[in-house]
Amino acid sequence: MCGIVGYIGDKRAQDILLSGLKRLEYRGYDSAGICILEDNDIKVIKSKGNLEVLIKKVDDQTFGSQGIGHTRWATHGKPSDENSHPHLSNSGQFCLVHNGIIENYNEIKTDLTEKGFDFKSETDSEVIVNLFEYLNDGDLLSTAKKVTEKLEGSYAIGVVNKENKDEFLVVRKDSPLVVGVGEGENFIASDIPAILEYTKKIYILDDDEMALISRGDVKIFDGNGKRIIKEIREINWSLESAEKQGYEHFMLKEINEQPEAIRKTLAGRIKNGLINLNLDMSEEYVKSINKIAVVACGTANYAGRVVGHLIEDKLRIPVLISYASEFRYNNPIIDQNTLTIVISQSGETADTLAGLREAKSRGSKIVAITNVVESSVAREADYVIYTQAGPEIAVASTKAYSTQIAALFMLLMELGYKRGSLDESTVKHWVTELIGIPEKMQIILENSELIKKYAEQIKDSTSLFFIGRGVDSVSCLEGALKLKEISYIHAEAYPAGELKHGTLALITDDVPVIAVATNKSLMDKIISNIEEVKTRGAVTYGVAFEDEIKLKDEVDYFMPIPRVDEALAPLLAVLPLQLLAYYTSVVKGNDVDKPRNLAKSVTVE
Repeated sequence: MCGIVGYIGDKRAQDILLSGLKRLEYRGYDSAGICILEDNDIKVIKSKGNLEVLIKKVDDQTFGSQGIGHTRWATHGKPSDENSHPHLSNSGQFCLVHNGIIENYNEIKTDLTEKGFDFKSETDSEVIVNLFEYLNDGDLLSTAKKVTEKLEGSYAIGVVNKENKDEFLVVRKDSPLVVGVGEGENFIASDIPAILEYTKKIYILDDDEMALISRGDVKIFDGNGKRIIKEIREINWSLESAEKQGYEHFMLKEINEQPEAIRKTLAGRIKNGLINLNLDMSEEYVKSINKIAVVACGTANYAGRVVGHLIEDKLRIPVLISYASEFRYNNPIIDQNTLTIVISQSGETADTLAGLREAKSRGSKIVAITNVVESSVAREADYVIYTQAGPEIAVASTKAYSTQIAALFMLLMELGYKRGSLDESTVKHWVTELIGIPEKMQIILENSELIKKYAEQIKDSTSLFFIGRGVDSVSCLEGALKLKEISYIHAEAYPAGELKHGTLALITDDVPVIAVATNKSLMDKIISNIEEVKTRGAVTYGVAFEDEIKLKDEVDYFMPIPRVDEALAPLLAVLPLQLLAYYTSVVKGNDVDKPRNLAKSVTVE
């Protein structure tokens, strides 16, 4: 989603702002802008389009050493120069960047309009900057407190006041914001990579906190304006880890990072052949759980569905799988005996965070599966399992999905063992299989040339279907999502038995159908479904274990995966589907890492 960068120091601010915004491009955006405070005047440069458009507009003679910048992903108002950030107040005294959504902006806008304020954009953000001007009492901190008392919604805000060249202000509520600490200079950003080139010392702001940022100091305050002391955190991953390292695209790099990412997820969590997640969950509590709710969006939701199948099958606990965007509006049946699992790569997904809070309000304990230490879901959950996958830059998620499944599978084993649903020999067998997954992933990755050929075959298709039985139908959902996200081919996933209940009407000559088949007990069923589509002219592809000869002989084209325990098959089955989506996007000439209309971190509802 939208990105924020800010700087104050002795260097030329525009260079640092543009560099930081470049680091945030992966979040997705449709316009960009910066404002520089120079000689007690604010200079705003912004435009619709990518950063290259903005860079061409920036005046090389701008030498101010304080400023804020923004990349916008449209929510209120179409992408345009006028709707781009930063926004100036009517008099030009205040300049503001904003991530999030102000839910009562129309009421505030109407009130300010009646008081004589004019608005040049369609955004909710311009309302905030004019509210700063209207409520200005000469003190930036107390003015900000008065402003935020009137705002309903989510926001991360950076504000420059042209009458104060010595500091600027930031406020955070429900949208991520960090402060970077340097020597004689300080920074702000909505995401750490934006400023990691300059500092590894970070303050992470919590909800309702504000900070005054000057060249030599960072003063942090709670929502009541009381000064507070926070811990500086040292970031231990390098900027290089966020670069492509020789790969053509971030997505391909991250697909190939999955073996190592799985190893990192497992690291330190296997002891004497069993799982130890250090969750401090009592056996008494674990045995009291009579329902599990899984709350997540998109790819993370599908990771939850994979392990949800296994929890019901192996632990015999009912599992409610919910899209986070719907969860809190469906009046879910959740209580103190429900364990809620929330899954979010960034830990800042707005819908998932709202679902967490809804479940918690009903007495449920929360387990968070996330990649980002000290993210919002991590701080608010009762228990946290970090996937430890490292930065994921491409919008289409790959290693986040596989590491989420691995983390969830470990949780399943630990819960099952404590409940007595899984015996020691079963857990140790699965642990051995899980340890072997990275090596088997590598085998698939080293044979990707086959997938390239299939990508050439499907690139001109207008529709494509994925079918599977049982948990394989979830792998199909993820495969279809990946293809839609980056190749823009209409793709749908179905439990294979549902084809005859309507979808067969869409199967005609040369329509590609991809079958995922890793369940031995359902093999004859899926083969029958493949025959159904072949008789109607479909071109069929199969993803199955390499020794599954019967299925290999049935489909037109075969994508083999190494043999593994069926419970862990989704970790391998997804790799050919990720590669197929990637290579199809490449041969179509699409922007793989930044697909149209999408953003990496969805921090608004």
